[in-house]
Amino acid sequence: MANTADAILDRRRLRRKLTFWRAFTLLLIALALISLYFFNGSERFSGKSAPHIAKVRVEGTIFENDELLKRLKDVEDSDAVKGVILSVDSPGGTTAGGEAIYEAVRKLALKKPVVAQVGTLAASAGYMIASASDHIVARQSSIIGSIGVLFQYPDISELLTKIGVKVETIKSSPLKAEPNFFNPASDEAKAMIHRMIIDSYDWFVGLVQERRKFTHEQALALADGSVFTGRQAVANKLIDELGGEDKAIAWLKTKGIDAKLPVVEWKPVEKSSLGMFFSQSALKMLTRYLGIPEESAGVLRELTGDRMFLDGLVSVWHVDGKPVGAQ
Repeated sequence: MANTADAILDRRRLRRKLTFWRAFTLLLIALALISLYFFNGSERFSGKSAPHIAKVRVEGTIFENDELLKRLKDVEDSDAVKGVILSVDSPGGTTAGGEAIYEAVRKLALKKPVVAQVGTLAASAGYMIASASDHIVARQSSIIGSIGVLFQYPDISELLTKIGVKVETIKSSPLKAEPNFFNPASDEAKAMIHRMIIDSYDWFVGLVQERRKFTHEQALALADGSVFTGRQAVANKLIDELGGEDKAIAWLKTKGIDAKLPVVEWKPVEKSSLGMFFSQSALKMLTRYLGIPEESAGVLRELTGDRMFLDGLVSVWHVDGKPVGAQ
């Protein structure tokens, strides 16, 4: 009799466990389905599945941004996108990065009308990207231009001499790895870099000449590194019109785009918290290496921004986007 009672209790315990795990499994399946629904329906909830005008921001220092390039390709391939507003607010960046984004915008513009709307500034590679659009709108006080290329490198040879450090170099030829940090650049090395800069500069000027319908002389006259206000830029035909997003939409209307369509911003994929953690850790390691308090990592990030990562040929006007003396 006792054995029978124990068996009944065991079956009840087993039944309760099975009920719990069945409910738990059903809950996991439900959560998975809900997640899948929201993931697949994200475009629907964001308005990307219905006809709209896509807005893509190009902001800050320019690199060869794989995420932005993919986003521009997705905009290009989307049947729901009828026109594109390229919101540009950049001091420029790497020349190769500007070239990659320029080409992506040109491919996009072959399928859909693209208008660039400049915020505070579109300088150097930022202007290069804006010129890839079919029409450029800027504020009266926007900063436009700085057409050109530069190459910068530090020379710490005097510092090394003062602290008693000598760097010995053995290389296959005189121009290998020149210029470098440890010795003043030779005239031959400077000439080599200058030839490279001029070649990229000629290419940049050619883009401006082609896109803005200038003669070569007109393009060269505006490509001396000067920056212009929006008012000056429209007078020099570097941009087409003064105004904001309303003017951009009005231009799209002239291309057959319904001006009543909603403007939907195609935002970048957010960086993972893990990536941010490693980025912050790297800064802390750098502060420790420099012998300054770890609390200074935030100050270091603010002071350097992205400028310390710019390498090679750059097309940039004040990397932090602020004129000299700005607070």
